[in-house]
Amino acid sequence: MTSSTSSLDLNIFPSPKIEPKPEPLDADPAIGPIPQSPNPSSFYDANPLSIVPVPDAEIPLQQLSPAVDEEALFAEYYRLARIFMASYAERLRPSGAGGASGVTSIVAAKNTSSPDSASVGSLSMVVGKKQRPRSAEMVRVSSLSEQDQIYFRDLVRRTRITFESLRVLIVRDEARGEGLGVFGKRSRADLKAVAFMTDRGLWLNRDKRIIGSIPGIFVGDIYFYRMELCVIGLHGQVQAGIDYVPASRSSSGEPIATSIIVSGGYEDDDDGGEVLIYTGHGGRDRNLHKMCESQKLEGGNLALERSMKYGIEIRVIRGVKFDRSPTNKVYVYDGLYKVVDCWMDAGKSGFGVYKYKLLRIEGQEEMGSSMLKMAANLKVNSLSVRSTGFFYNDISMGRENFPVSLYNDLDDDQDPLHYEYLARPIYPPNIQGKVLGEEKGGCECTTNCSINCYCATLNGGEFAYDGSGVLLRGKPLIYECGTACRCPASCPNRVSQKGLRQRLEVFRSKETGWGVRSFDLIRAGTFICEFSGIVLTKQQTELLSQAGESLVYPNRFPGRWAEWGDISDVFPDYMPPRHPYLPELSFSIDVSRARNVACYLSHSSSPNVFVQFVLHDHYNVLYPHVMIFAVENVPPLRELSIDYGIVEEWVGKLTM
Repeated sequence: MTSSTSSLDLNIFPSPKIEPKPEPLDADPAIGPIPQSPNPSSFYDANPLSIVPVPDAEIPLQQLSPAVDEEALFAEYYRLARIFMASYAERLRPSGAGGASGVTSIVAAKNTSSPDSASVGSLSMVVGKKQRPRSAEMVRVSSLSEQDQIYFRDLVRRTRITFESLRVLIVRDEARGEGLGVFGKRSRADLKAVAFMTDRGLWLNRDKRIIGSIPGIFVGDIYFYRMELCVIGLHGQVQAGIDYVPASRSSSGEPIATSIIVSGGYEDDDDGGEVLIYTGHGGRDRNLHKMCESQKLEGGNLALERSMKYGIEIRVIRGVKFDRSPTNKVYVYDGLYKVVDCWMDAGKSGFGVYKYKLLRIEGQEEMGSSMLKMAANLKVNSLSVRSTGFFYNDISMGRENFPVSLYNDLDDDQDPLHYEYLARPIYPPNIQGKVLGEEKGGCECTTNCSINCYCATLNGGEFAYDGSGVLLRGKPLIYECGTACRCPASCPNRVSQKGLRQRLEVFRSKETGWGVRSFDLIRAGTFICEFSGIVLTKQQTELLSQAGESLVYPNRFPGRWAEWGDISDVFPDYMPPRHPYLPELSFSIDVSRARNVACYLSHSSSPNVFVQFVLHDHYNVLYPHVMIFAVENVPPLRELSIDYGIVEEWVGKLTM
């Protein structure tokens, strides 16, 4: 079959941003609609933490690992959510009206609603709001201003931070035997985090069905959990591989597909990257992952065929195996495709399958899945991938855990080679004794530190990282176990002091002069690198700043550490940590003669990394280490950017 001229007018002009309308998870046909959330006020009639428990015998989700079959996992999640909500059946509010049909202008998913009050201390508490079903009104985004692009990107980032912050805190609480709620001791933290966000109406892009690109979501963005795709509106189905507007809710009376996930679930798929042969859904045995009956031209299958007829763009997300993911897989947004052909064919199992040929639309950024492959090849042999430009394997000269390469294919500039590479900062002699840990003793732990040790006390009674080294939440200052501590190098409270954990590269950029990118996928909340150079006192700073030297001023970095771990959208009473105390900093870091890779980070008002101050080799709070952490999942070969705060010519001296 071939496509015909579209009769659906989705060429929409932008209109002012409007507020989103919260809604629950879509109903699953296998289990029926999920009851609406309880009346918030009913939670506080007696005991605000009184929740009707679900017997352990009814929670097989406890036995499911992150790598189990996704369809079974999400079906079980829906079942548990239904049981949970059903326990409050006598208190439920009636459902809201259905979404409107027809075609209107673009909507912005700005969320400024005031969530109901809840206790920050208990992550087992779920407070609901009246929800609305998912809208069927379809819109397409036209051009956005640079300011709007930053706004939408920050909105998506904020939503993903809330999701990840909830998830890691739930994992921490469950490890302590706290905050277990109705989902059981070994519940999936990602599903539980989504349940909180659902009841708070924090899912994005639910009041309109956006056709094509979604503001704030970039080609190449990477997600560790499929539920993230639903939360930000990239793909609205938690189970099905085809997301679509059903015929019953479409203004045209025909189903329209908006996105698909390609993850190797169907044996007849043929993924060629730019050209994709996609198998429709249905007819598959969930246990054997093979076809057991012929597919039908209905539901998502019919929606893809109708999208071909009307020339509708399809968002394509690929599930890629990744051994460093909790689910052994990552999801990569690869951009927009169009269905150009569809047909019924005999599948490998002998049953009839619908096949769809999709071609990637030209003029987009490189596919994220392709960048993953390219980065993997660059780590093995950079010269085999790059045929032009200047390449230097390691500007750190072996001083870092991994080589820091240099690449320039724009001009003859080799400026980073003119500086001595310092993997660690050099402190002034007058604080050298404090650097060696003589001012204050460390912990006395002979094994990995526990929550009751001295260093945990310095951090306010908790450690900053989880067992994987992911920052739980940002703080004004973090005390890591260091030179004065007796605990081993394997202690989970030793993270940033261990140096680089990724292969970084300094590269020549048309937009930023010099920039930094990674050959590895950098997970949100993980340590990247440290600002290194010659540490100067206040007096030395004043003298050298007048001489025009290149100085980094730690006190100018804005406090974006407070954003990481912020769950105020779910718990309004949440406050960013105020302990440990950090005084106003007056020192600087001289990078005019010796520096490291961090000095080439480019500036952005919407950055993907942030500064976290850390102490580990001394306890002088006036001279903390300036550590860089990721605020979002950073795909391989995407430029790292930081907010320098007061942007003056000193920033240009670092990156030009």
